[in-house]
Amino acid sequence: MSAQRTSFGKLERDRNKKARAAAKRERRQGKASEPDEAPGEPRSTAAGSDAGASDSAEVLEHLAAIHERYERGTISLDELEERKAELLARLEID
Repeated sequence: MSAQRTSFGKLERDRNKKARAAAKRERRQGKASEPDEAPGEPRSTAAGSDAGASDSAEVLEHLAAIHERYERGTISLDELEERKAELLARLEID
């Protein structure tokens, strides 16, 4: 019996995974050379966030701030979605 060949779907997933990893690597290298946040804007990353960020109002303020940064063009769509997912995960839903 012959070995089963890799499916097109698997090859496509592998290519996408490598492309995302390369984009993430480039973003990280870019962040090292540029300041991450503009002065006066709240931090929205998990590592640098305040302890009280679980408050719903603060999370919504952070969301508004990252959307404004995206509209100004200071962050990419991928970074917006990443940060938005982090913030929504912390949002308390009753």
